[in-house]
Amino acid sequence: MPDPALLDELLDVALDAARRAGTLLLEGRPADLGVAGTKSSPVDVVTEMDLASEKLVLELITARRPEDGYLGEEGAERSGVSGVRWVVDPLDGTVNYLYGLPSWAVSVAAELDGRAVVGVVYAPARGELFHAVLGRGARRDGRPVAVRPAPPWGQALIGTGFAYVREVRVRQAEVVLGLMPEVRDIRRGGAAAVDLCDVAAGRLDGYYERGLAPWDRAAGCLIAAEAGAVVGGRPGRGADGELTVAAAPGVYEPLQERLTALNAWAD
Repeated sequence: MPDPALLDELLDVALDAARRAGTLLLEGRPADLGVAGTKSSPVDVVTEMDLASEKLVLELITARRPEDGYLGEEGAERSGVSGVRWVVDPLDGTVNYLYGLPSWAVSVAAELDGRAVVGVVYAPARGELFHAVLGRGARRDGRPVAVRPAPPWGQALIGTGFAYVREVRVRQAEVVLGLMPEVRDIRRGGAAAVDLCDVAAGRLDGYYERGLAPWDRAAGCLIAAEAGAVVGGRPGRGADGELTVAAAPGVYEPLQERLTALNAWAD
């Protein structure tokens, strides 16, 4: 187990970074906010606030822990020498943010020797801050959270998300079509980190998504796991870019089984 004092320090930095960036995004959003650029497709957008948030987080972490590595969604990346790497999504749910929807967040994770040990997801428009430390459980606004007891498969509420590349979205829609008749319903929130926290808080019975980058899932997967969720990907593998699955025990197993049968990670 990592040094508790180090974990405390990393948590303090992550909380500070997420809170400051979240406040910037909430209070500094211009009324005429527009698209500053695109990534994987014309509908995969970046705003000036994504860039401002990443700049704030990177500068804060650099000042507090200059020897650490860093990987951020908007292009900031550096190697470190401490064994710690920060994996940051400075604005998860950019399209929601652009349209004024509340489901967006700042996601900050600290990895130690390649394993996430601290995760913070701050969703200021929802007024919620989630955090987890490896082996210490997960919390929302300082109070412990836990996954919902597993319902029968036919009564499970499942969350998912979609890529911004047309061909991938068509395949993802086919998977949803296969799952929809079998479960209570399917939700699409638009921010992977928030969806994973909703599993942790018992608001979703399970969640899956294809194509998540490390910054999309690093903090949220730790928070879900520390809240009692089973977290993984394709059978026998951890969560990765091909498939991320997080669900209450008893829901995870049939969800992963059905995703496997539907080839959810394949074109």
